[in-house]
Amino acid sequence: MISSLRGTVLQINPDFLVIEVGGVGLKVQVPASVFDELDGVGRNIFLHTHLIVREDALALYGFSSEEQRALFELLLSVQGVGPRLALAVLSSLSLDVLRRAVAQEQVEVLDRVPGVGRKTAEKIVFTLKDKLGGGEFTLGGLTQVSDIDTEVMSALTTLGYSIVEAQAALQAIPKGEGKNVEERVRLALQYFAVP
Repeated sequence: MISSLRGTVLQINPDFLVIEVGGVGLKVQVPASVFDELDGVGRNIFLHTHLIVREDALALYGFSSEEQRALFELLLSVQGVGPRLALAVLSSLSLDVLRRAVAQEQVEVLDRVPGVGRKTAEKIVFTLKDKLGGGEFTLGGLTQVSDIDTEVMSALTTLGYSIVEAQAALQAIPKGEGKNVEERVRLALQYFAVP
């Protein structure tokens, strides 16, 4: 099993990277967060990896943290969730938002991920609730999203913003500002008003 790799980014494609390791170019499929952290072609990168061996192919998936890889593996344990769908979930939701959605059985958060229907979202919540929602599985010490921020995210997505945009707006709110839902929605909307 290939557990990690360190190499030079040779190529950046919308769905994968080609990373040169010891003179060999490896195609590695990654979630959107890995693309966000890239410095560009020709730069070194380190990824935690998961190798899937099939009769007709070897597929390598790369992640920026061990927690992200562990969550990918947990998603694969859900019936009907394959690697492509697991990557879509990790690309659309931050680790803490996913954990909160599972813990609070917020199927509608998962249902908004492209490719995840209502039934699949329910399966993810049902299968991962004990593994992810019980506090035994910590995701890199990330703080959980508060109930207020969950409501703010719901309001922003109702207004037409994507989950990723809503998360970015929430993260842009200065710490300690906005004590209630209305204030935090107003502050989050200011994020979108910046030219």
